[in-house]
Order: sequence, then structure tokens, then C-alpha cells
Amino acid sequence: MKYLTQVVETYRIDDEESVKGMIEAAKNDKRFTLTKYTSQYKEAKSKGEVVDSWYKVTFTKVFCTEKEPDGDTEVIYKRGSDLYGNYDE
Repeated sequence: MKYLTQVVETYRIDDEESVKGMIEAAKNDKRFTLTKYTSQYKEAKSKGEVVDSWYKVTFTKVFCTEKEPDGDTEVIYKRGSDLYGNYDE
């Protein structure tokens, strides 16, 4: 048997309000335990001028313990999906 026990996900988010909402949603999600999260403001510069900015958000999500896995977990990633599987049409 093989068990998925945890994942680390990294997102690029455009604005701070969306970062706050995403972190709160992850904290309240009952499908996993959020054991760690970070957010970091990033900038891309060209010739000393800021040409792009974003937030890098990283989540560590635990589904079960490695020592005593309690079930089979399947995670499905689709391009264009949000944190909760709502997909762009």
C-alpha cells in the first residue's frame, strides 16, 4: 500500500487581500490539517525599476500521519482551479 500523508503547495497570488482570504480558507478546510504556511512579497525588476509584483504563498497540508495512515487520500490538480476545486470554464 501507499499513502499520501502530506503535500506542499506553492501559489502565486496577485494581491494581499487574496492572500489573507486564501490562508483563512486553508485554516478552516476540514480535508487536511494546515501545519505550516508562509507568504512572501516578491518583485521583478528591470533596470532597477519594478515591472511586476506578487505574493508567493506556500502551504504544508497533512492528510494523515506517516506512522499510522488512516485512509486512502487522492488529490487531483487541474490547471485553472482554485484552492477548492472550482474550475474556470
